Formats: sequence, C-alpha cells, structure tokens
Amino acid sequence: MIKTLKSFFKMGIVIFVVISTVAGYGVGLTVEDSFSFLHFFLTILGTFCISSGSLSLNQVQEAHKDAKMPRTQGRPIPSGEISRATGLAISLSLITFGSAILYYVEPLSCYIGLVIIVLYNVFYTIHWKQNWTFAAVPGAIPGALPCTLGYAAVNPNIYSAESVYLFLVMFLWQMPHFWTLAIRYSEDYAKAGFPMLPVIMGKDRTIYHISFYVWAYALLAITSPFFVPFYYAYFVIVIPFVTLVLWSFMRYVKLEGTNDKAWLPFFLITNFSMLAFLFAPLIDKWAPIVFEV
Repeated sequence: MIKTLKSFFKMGIVIFVVISTVAGYGVGLTVEDSFSFLHFFLTILGTFCISSGSLSLNQVQEAHKDAKMPRTQGRPIPSGEISRATGLAISLSLITFGSAILYYVEPLSCYIGLVIIVLYNVFYTIHWKQNWTFAAVPGAIPGALPCTLGYAAVNPNIYSAESVYLFLVMFLWQMPHFWTLAIRYSEDYAKAGFPMLPVIMGKDRTIYHISFYVWAYALLAITSPFFVPFYYAYFVIVIPFVTLVLWSFMRYVKLEGTNDKAWLPFFLITNFSMLAFLFAPLIDKWAPIVFEV
C-alpha cells in the first residue's frame, strides 16, 4: 500500500517541492526573526499535503492518458489499485487539509498554494498540456512557485530580489529537465496524444530550444550575487555546478543519437544543480552568522 501511495502522490516530485520550499523559507527568514520549529514544520506539512494532493489529482485527471503509455500504465489508477473516485477523494482531502494548514501558517502562503493548484490542475493539465507544444513554459510557473510559497511563510516581500531569484532558478530549470525527459519518452507521449515538443518538432529542434534555457539558467546562477547573499558557497558550489551543467549539456548534444543513455547524466546533473543553486544562497546567508565568521 505504501508503494502504491508513493506512486500515486509522485513522491519523487513532492520531495523536490518540499526541498525548494525549505530553501525559500530559509532565504526569506531574516536575522531579526526568531526561528520557530513548529512554524517551519507546519509550512513543510502544508506544502507536502497540497503538493501530494495536486499531483495525485493530476493522475485522476489523466488516468485515461496514462493507460495508453507504457511508462505510466502501472500507476495506481490505470492498474486498478486505486479507483478514480477514491483517488479524487484522497487528492481533494489532501488539498483541503494542506491549504488549511498553510492558511494558519501564513495566509499569503495559502493563496500561493491555491494559485499553484489552479495553474497546474486546471490551466496546465486540462488546456495547455493537451493543446500546446510549448505547454512546459507556462507550466513551469506553478512548478517554480513552491520557493515563493516557502519565502512568503516568513517574509511577505515576495517580489524581492532573493525571492525572484529562487523562482527563476526553478522556472528555467524545468524546460531542460522536462524536455530532456520528453525526448526520452517521446513515443509514449505520442501514443497518448500529447503534442509535446519532441513529438511535434523532433529531437533536434527540441535540443535547440533546450539550449536557450540551459544558457539562461547558467547565466542566472553566475549572476546570483546580484540577487542573493554570496560567500564561499557561491565559489565552492555554484560555479562548479554551472560548469558541470554546460559540460553535460554539450556532451548530451554530441552523444544523443549514438547512445541511448546520453540524456541521463545531463538530466541528473541538471536536477542536482537546481538544488545547489537554491541552497548555496541559504548557506551563504546563514553560515557566517551561525559560525560568526
């Protein structure tokens, strides 16, 4: 049952959402604020619930599509482990419970959470993904907002340079992340009728579009000192990961078509780089204070 629920909630994605919320919370917290473990825990719990609820609701909405793709046929609803009615009840309960927690923590965080759900489960799932080749671009907005949600829990100034930087890291990261995966599973998406970029325009053209976001992503990380506090972590973490991302992308471009697993190193390095770019400012902000440097 635990394995079924992990699949139903898309736990791997939920973990990334929670981690990005933690980064937003830590960067948004000011030196003058006192840290409350209860407040932090409730922020994470609320985020976990709405994220699990939103992602499981997506599976309810796309169960008929998942049944057509070999990669997703084993998910709980297509496989019959969970009925659509049960799945809908679970997802809506989690969204309601998580929203209530976030409203208690900070109403602004709750409102951002609701925006995430509406953009993802209504606009992206029902309209953009079904009809638009470049759906991943506006679809990256709800995927980037968990950082803002975490930031808002402790700091209402969500349009600050720090908050905008965190949002942009997750926004720009998602196109290389998603389109690389879409290339790998383009045949699956074609069977389900999703007009994904590699399905409509082909692999080479998709890589061409990925390149714009890879360079923008790397440039944002390099210029992060203009947005967020920087100290040792910028040089020890950010710069090496920028180099790794660019190197792995060029290697992917060179080997794609000759090696079935050429996508995987770039995919993994890009994912780890996102965490590095989010947490380096957190380390640089608090390490000098904690260790009184």
